[in-house]
Amino acid sequence: QVRIVESGGGSVQPGGSLRLSCVVSGNVFRVSDMGWYRQVPGKQRELVARITTVDNTYYVDAVKGRFSISRDNAKNTVNLQMNSLKPEDTAVYYCQMLLSARAYWGQGTQVTVSS
Repeated sequence: QVRIVESGGGSVQPGGSLRLSCVVSGNVFRVSDMGWYRQVPGKQRELVARITTVDNTYYVDAVKGRFSISRDNAKNTVNLQMNSLKPEDTAVYYCQMLLSARAYWGQGTQVTVSS
């Protein structure tokens, strides 16, 4: 059974940085594309960044140049380094694993950017 656990959220001032981590249980991590999504109340969950099994990356325009996604297959971990944070980055951030066209989600971690 797949289990996904996020960590690293918190509160930070504008311009600050946070690093989110996501650990996946089991032995399917290395064959799965991984993504970070975020959601604010009343809005749909949106893709923030994605990394494929061969380390191809994609970023939504709003975070390009500020966020960086990476993966460590030896540790079953995907990270999201978030720099130059803005108040509009405030959201619950979710880790997603795509395996055989099926999506698995973590429970989410809150990121709050406020002065």
